[in-house]
Amino acid sequence: MPPTTTKVVAITGASSGIGVATARRLAADGHQVFLGARRTDRLQRLVEEITKEGGTAAFGKLDVTDAADTRAFIDATLRQYGRIDALVNNAGVMPLSPLEALKTDEWDRMIDVNVRGVLHGIAAALPAMRAQGGGHFVTIASVGAYEVSPTAAVYCATKFAVRAISEGLRQESAGDIRVTLVSPGVTESELADSISDPAAREAMKTYRAVALPASAIAEAIAYALAQPPQVDVNEIVVRPTASAQ
Repeated sequence: MPPTTTKVVAITGASSGIGVATARRLAADGHQVFLGARRTDRLQRLVEEITKEGGTAAFGKLDVTDAADTRAFIDATLRQYGRIDALVNNAGVMPLSPLEALKTDEWDRMIDVNVRGVLHGIAAALPAMRAQGGGHFVTIASVGAYEVSPTAAVYCATKFAVRAISEGLRQESAGDIRVTLVSPGVTESELADSISDPAAREAMKTYRAVALPASAIAEAIAYALAQPPQVDVNEIVVRPTASAQ
């Protein structure tokens, strides 16, 4: 479905996986994208690719765990394009391990990126969206927002939290802010690269044997953004056809 209007879309975690696919898809639709991540060398290459293909893109360094950094990222989006119509909260980490492994540093990292990062994005972008009369938050959760599996207790907890935050934002929005939660099943990405626990890393190889391309999630995001203003697509769950997970 083609977009109803050209929009300014900021994307976090845009240096790999779903973030890259979303940047390319939305730019191809004619949207102006502003890309954020810590790995700015990757962002620069992506912006050059999008620009070469006729799209409009810019980037800024972003650590979503830092509230001030996130505000600066949104401010940079506003300086670049004059408004922000949508924020795709995509940054996330998934270092799975059994709770008895006591990897508390990894638990903290998941909470900081997956939960605080989303809250920082909302806090930074919501005032600007209110001031301009509307906006759209798209947050990438997971099927782990609906179910819990061994080694994924903390990861799933962060995604349950993100689902609750998104629903709360929807209920508080009074019609001017649209809210979409996109929950992918197994998707090709670098998420599993952060798993340090040997048993969890090995189990993930089997779990991820059937995976969606990141472009499938980008399509879901593009669909939600393309709806007319009176339509708010609240939740989308996307799984591989061959997967029971």
